[in-house]
Order: sequence, then C-alpha cells, then structure tokens
Amino acid sequence: MPSGRVRWFDANKGYGFIINDEGKDVFLPAVALPAGVTTLRKNAKVEYSVVDGRRGPQAMGVTLVESAPSLVKATRPKPDDMAAIVEDLIKLLDAAGNDLRRHHYPSAADSRKLATLMRAVADNFDVQD
Repeated sequence: MPSGRVRWFDANKGYGFIINDEGKDVFLPAVALPAGVTTLRKNAKVEYSVVDGRRGPQAMGVTLVESAPSLVKATRPKPDDMAAIVEDLIKLLDAAGNDLRRHHYPSAADSRKLATLMRAVADNFDVQD
C-alpha cells in the first residue's frame, strides 16, 4: 500500500494533495478520507490505494498512520522551566548588547557560552509535530 504525507487539504474545496514517497503529487478527494474524518493536517502521514483518475493518480481508501512520539518533544523542559531559562538568556543578551554598544565584543569564553545557550534554547523551541 503506497504511503505519503498530506501536502495540503482544504475541507471547503473538498480536496487536496498527497506527496507520495517518490515525491509525486496524488490527488486526494474528500470522499477518500476515513469515516468521521473531515480534514487532514499538513504533513500528516497517510497510507492509501491509488486509482487512475481523469487527471492522473488519485488516492482512495486513505488511512492515517500514527507517527512515533517525538523524543525531543517528550524530553524538553516544562514551560515554567523554559520561561526561567528564556528570562536568563535575555539578561545575558542584554549584557552582551551593552558591551557591543561600548564597542567591545564579549570575551571568547562568554561568547561561546552565550552561543551554546542560544542553540540549546532554540533546539527546545524547534520541535516538529
């Protein structure tokens, strides 16, 4: 059974497209959705059957595939803890900004620490669903 990801789906129009594993578009009519499902999120993983439609391949008998839980999402800090980390990062960035206003870059050690901290914070915000 072919699989792919939803490229886009518009419930008002009643259709959308799937990108199959080979990178080709497959037409997705609303009638192909599972019973009780009226819309699909972008990038949702699906399996489907293919029939030849008037304008090319068309998906039928679509089933949603449960994705594995995100390890990053499961291990990221709690929102209250992240708020404290972000506030501390703002203080460090403010201090670095003050140094730059005085025409001085932070020391190499401080710059490395700041860059490492910013990357870590960014990684906690950059979670793919």
